[in-house]
Amino acid sequence: MREKILAVIEKNSRIDIKDLAILLGESEVAVANEIAEMEKEKIICGYHTLINWDNTGEEKVTALIEVKVTPQRGQGFDKIAERIYNFPEVNAVYLMSGGFDFTVIIEEKTMREVAQFVSDKLAPLDAILSTATHFVLKKYKDHGTVLVDTVREERMLVTP
Repeated sequence: MREKILAVIEKNSRIDIKDLAILLGESEVAVANEIAEMEKEKIICGYHTLINWDNTGEEKVTALIEVKVTPQRGQGFDKIAERIYNFPEVNAVYLMSGGFDFTVIIEEKTMREVAQFVSDKLAPLDAILSTATHFVLKKYKDHGTVLVDTVREERMLVTP
């Protein structure tokens, strides 16, 4: 039942417990108890709203920052990640395989604010070897949801 609940609420966290129970063929109490248990176990860590900021008057700049580090002896990557994710500007931190160690995702009002975060807070950390910042120019799909109107391709009819 857990996997079924998670699959549904991942796409629609606002679904009513009653509707979810009907959809799964379970009792409301059983579904509510299972959700409460998953929250307690930190399987469900929060409920978020996906906002397409491009459709609002609010300016936001999303940046993905590649970070190379030197892990500290006895502390590994976890301590460095903790220092990074404790900055209030940071939305996400991922340990990566490949050419860099972490991806850090932040959202600010301007590119200058992103640059200041990198130069004033992130880059000066002891373990940081280098950073590379990439700015998101346009979001087409986020968290499984298409954010743009689909464009129909109109082709000219070619006749012999």
